[in-house]
Amino acid sequence: MSEWAMKRFWTEVSVQPETGGVAVRLDGRPVRTPAKALLLAPNQAVAEKIAQEWDAQEKTVDPNTMPWTRTTNAAIDKVAVQRPEVTEHLASYAGTDLLCYRADGPASLVARQCETWDPIIERLQSEFGVKLNVTQGVMPVEQNCDDLSRLTSAMGDMTDFQLAGFHDLVTLSGSFALGLAVTRNWATPDQLWAASRLDESWQIEQWGEDEEASEAAQIKKVAFLHATEVYHLGGHSDQISV
Repeated sequence: MSEWAMKRFWTEVSVQPETGGVAVRLDGRPVRTPAKALLLAPNQAVAEKIAQEWDAQEKTVDPNTMPWTRTTNAAIDKVAVQRPEVTEHLASYAGTDLLCYRADGPASLVARQCETWDPIIERLQSEFGVKLNVTQGVMPVEQNCDDLSRLTSAMGDMTDFQLAGFHDLVTLSGSFALGLAVTRNWATPDQLWAASRLDESWQIEQWGEDEEASEAAQIKKVAFLHATEVYHLGGHSDQISV
């Protein structure tokens, strides 16, 4: 049995400023989130991207082609209503950051990790006064609680919409540090995504590429680049009201 899909029932898609954001309307009726809240984009630019997604739907709605709608739904239905839980979850990545766990060999991989990851670690120290402890192998390394608090306090200034994007940056890369680097433009999004895939790229060089794994990685990269745009486009706006 095929899964049920919502059919396109509208002719015109428009955007309308509302208190707390910009609404998207289908034939004058506002779009709502899965939790039935009014779908409010943080600004006109995001609202137009959402409107373009709805306008591009043909006979049936395909959520897989609507990343801006999905992100806005997440910002409203999840981040805005449980922000402390979201920030706590993301803070846990800082305590076990990918960049802090280095290989003990071979020398070529160790050198590449140092060359790629050390500048991010050093930038955290210079700009946040945070010195993350680095180890070799998989044994846990303890981080200073005050350092982690200073580092994760960066989430406090993010809008709910930005935090939704930042959530994906961190969880997709496995690194709070790399997610923060994206928000500060310390390198290009492609470079920072490549940094998160450093170990996998090295393995591919040694043993060859697995087609299925490469396809999965490409899907994640697209999501990472989308999350980057979400963060930068979703700033300078009021918190989303629910």
